[in-house]
Amino acid sequence: MFMLNGILSGKSQESVLLFILVRERGYGREIAEFFDLSVSQVQKQLIKLEDAGILVSKRIGKTLCFEFSPRYAFIAPLKELLKAVLKAYPEQLRSKLVMNRSRPRKSTKPTEYSRKRQTG
Repeated sequence: MFMLNGILSGKSQESVLLFILVRERGYGREIAEFFDLSVSQVQKQLIKLEDAGILVSKRIGKTLCFEFSPRYAFIAPLKELLKAVLKAYPEQLRSKLVMNRSRPRKSTKPTEYSRKRQTG
């Protein structure tokens, strides 16, 4: 789903911005896996957005994480636009995006991997 066609350069750019809006930060592989995009495509958009001053990056260990730049002049209107776009997305995707697991699992809890790629 690509809502900001004509405003942004592509679906991957919209996906990156929405992910960072909801989760406050993200890195290339994480965003690519969530939206089922190629990592190189997402990384290219992250770099473009950083060059434009919309995002800033910082290293956390070996991972380069991106978040919105507080110095970007139009950050508030951009976030409002993205919030409006997010409301138009299906509820299932919105709830999945909001759910952010940051704690490790209990060692006795079974892990389930459901990384089935959707086709079609």
